[in-house]
Amino acid sequence: MRTDGPAMAAPEESLRKRKAGKAGKAGGGPGSPPGPGLDPTGCSAGLRAGTFWLTRIVLLRALAFIYFVAFLVAFHQNKQLIGDRGLLPCRAYLKSIQQYFQGRVGWDAVSYAPTVLWLLDWSHMDSNLDALALLGLGVSSFVLVTGCANMVLMATLWVLYMSLVNVGQIWYSFGWESQLLETGFLGIFLCPLWTLSRLPRGTPPSRIVLWGFRWLIFRIMLGAGLIKIRGDRCWRDLTCMDFHYETQPVPNPAAYFLHQSPWWVHRGETLGNHFVELVVPFFIFLGRRMCVLHGALQILFQVILIISGNLSFLNWLTMVPSVACFDDATLGFLFPSGPSGLKYRVLKMQEEAARGAPAPLRYGCVVRQAVHLALAVLVAWLSVPVVLNLLSPTQIMNTSFNPLRIVNTYGAFGSITKERTEVILQGTAAPNASSPDAVWEDYEFKCKPGDPGRRPCLISPYHYRLDWLMWFAAFQTYEHNEWIIHLAGKLLANDASALSLLAVNPFEGRAPPRWLRGEHYRYKFSRPGGPHAAAGKWWLRKRIGPYFPPVSLRDLEDYFRSWEWPHPAVDVD
Repeated sequence: MRTDGPAMAAPEESLRKRKAGKAGKAGGGPGSPPGPGLDPTGCSAGLRAGTFWLTRIVLLRALAFIYFVAFLVAFHQNKQLIGDRGLLPCRAYLKSIQQYFQGRVGWDAVSYAPTVLWLLDWSHMDSNLDALALLGLGVSSFVLVTGCANMVLMATLWVLYMSLVNVGQIWYSFGWESQLLETGFLGIFLCPLWTLSRLPRGTPPSRIVLWGFRWLIFRIMLGAGLIKIRGDRCWRDLTCMDFHYETQPVPNPAAYFLHQSPWWVHRGETLGNHFVELVVPFFIFLGRRMCVLHGALQILFQVILIISGNLSFLNWLTMVPSVACFDDATLGFLFPSGPSGLKYRVLKMQEEAARGAPAPLRYGCVVRQAVHLALAVLVAWLSVPVVLNLLSPTQIMNTSFNPLRIVNTYGAFGSITKERTEVILQGTAAPNASSPDAVWEDYEFKCKPGDPGRRPCLISPYHYRLDWLMWFAAFQTYEHNEWIIHLAGKLLANDASALSLLAVNPFEGRAPPRWLRGEHYRYKFSRPGGPHAAAGKWWLRKRIGPYFPPVSLRDLEDYFRSWEWPHPAVDVD
């Protein structure tokens, strides 16, 4: 029996016609092919590579999140650190700059420390600092929640944070402050001028700005890698990770267990670090796929660092420019499909661009392109000393060559401390500090090691600035850190503002201590399963000696007067 006769061919032909009819409807009309990238239901099936609409949304939201954390830290801590009665009042700092420039608030003073505080009333500096932080919190929250941003909003965030950094003195001396300002500066030019649309058709993301972000992450990672190779020998003999988890500024619980890893694991970690920081950055220049791989590896690397320690918002911030390595096709999975979603709208815009002729350039587009070209020239010019620094055998890290911190040098952990030392502040109510009967009680900080039985904290991306500075102070003497004596004086007075920076006040509900001292201790992790760990101790500590001798509030009167610090009033709970 034949199976290919007319009787069997007719149904097959009819079926083919019905399928063709359905395809014609899906494509928009009879005889037209289906739209590229669309399935029969009209939903998004896949985005083309090469556009960055969704990239911009993800990047700006990520940047807004970092701004939010930074302004939250500022709101909670600025008054205690740089406020009217702070440990290093910013009013006194601005006055010293003013006096240096012959008492005038002119261009020289403003360019030395660009901040809007020059324009405000200094008699209520706490209110000024709170206003800047709250405004920054409000703007960053809006961008984070909505995904909408324009140049005005992003420039506002940048100016507000720059105003805090430039009066923050040692409390804002960390490399990630400049990194946030450079990242935020580029973020201004990623946005349209006025509109708050998430997909402004007239202002597609600039390739120049995206390459600015890529250039930033390239310098961050390569700078971090080079400073290690040129710095501590342990990076070259692959032993640095034997110490890092225990001696990093603020360890977290995972660091305790990672420190116990076998030696060969630590060697592998160090090699992996060198690969990510010295080799992977060059993937950016090797085409789309390698650029995407670079972004994925850098984000994975930062996630590992977040898990292994409390490095403030540094690692979170470093992920932001890495987002510029991904296009819409790569990031499409982050957005829901459907005819009303952003992913579908981007797909339609891609189809329209593929079918239609390019739109004529408008005046606004020409101006925008000119601004981006000027930005490229500015970044290139400011990158000259940065590149020379990268190539120099005497490389320096975390340095700004201009007061606006637009292009900076970066690096982290060029040297690794081989043992952990801590400054422990202690107070006593005894009338005689040298009496053998004096009972000295420890103050506990929010996060840094103190009580050996206290579990390491987990706070990233939040940042306790005082805890970090106490880690640095332990490497030096108190003469190099005058603020620690100011802190001692405030604790002798039970100052509520200073005590809010600490976790435990041993004199809470009692009269303040009569004497306060700083003791120097060496700390080491206990061993899991050992007797100390079984007793609930995360740390072992041994006293090295005094950090500063016992002082009373009366002893510090002349010291406070010489620094023009207000004498703390005794607060009896």
